[in-house]
Amino acid sequence: MDKKRKSRFLSNGYLILVLVFIYLPILYVVFFSFNEGKSLTHFTGFSLRWYQNMFEDRTMLECIYYTVLVAVIATVVSTVVGTIAAIGLSKARPLVRTAALEINNLPVMNPDIVTAIGLMLLFISAKVQLSLVTLILAHITFCIPYVILTVMPKLRQLDDNVAEAALDLGATPWQALTKVILPQIYPAILSGALIAFSMSFDDFVISFFTAGVGINNISMYVYSMKRYNPSVNALSTLIVVVVTLILIMVNLIPHIRDKKLNKGDIVR
Repeated sequence: MDKKRKSRFLSNGYLILVLVFIYLPILYVVFFSFNEGKSLTHFTGFSLRWYQNMFEDRTMLECIYYTVLVAVIATVVSTVVGTIAAIGLSKARPLVRTAALEINNLPVMNPDIVTAIGLMLLFISAKVQLSLVTLILAHITFCIPYVILTVMPKLRQLDDNVAEAALDLGATPWQALTKVILPQIYPAILSGALIAFSMSFDDFVISFFTAGVGINNISMYVYSMKRYNPSVNALSTLIVVVVTLILIMVNLIPHIRDKKLNKGDIVR
């Protein structure tokens, strides 16, 4: 075996090991979500028992509701605010932009426990009772930096002359923003939104310190369980399926749209 073929073999083997390490636990959870028994190591037979238990468990359904509600609101708000902030920073002076981005990096670099305690103390000192509102505000706060960090690199690649040309041709600033800038950075905005949704949906530490009494998301529910409930496997499987479908749609829809546009150009 020559050196080039050996290097390729090692690279492929390493890639396979990484993929197995990442995806095998997920497949394990999916497989045992259809287990008839409670065992997490011995498959006793195919059953939808744990899916039925999940939909009959009012507490779990309530946690799912709060998780999705907070994640959706935090994603929408943080994506809008983060995108606007990134566009504003891209037009700011270099010194101001650098300082703002360094400050923006602090919540990302800080451990979650520091951010969580800081937000909790802020709400308490402001005499704001911990509730669903404080939970949503906390999630928006830590999601915005991720959106800014995702959108900024795409904005650096844009040609400023394009927006200026649109203004010179009679477009209003709003039209230049919506018709010129946003379409070009749309993939980055979508990526930022997906990251924000994932961070919010998965969060435990910040939620634990900023949620009010009686408000639990999925992470808090799993943490508070005295015994492991196999219904969590069913819930995890549904989450994996939904996330996979979203990723397929996000990647497939632009491809189909571009294909139709290219086909229309050929017809013309």
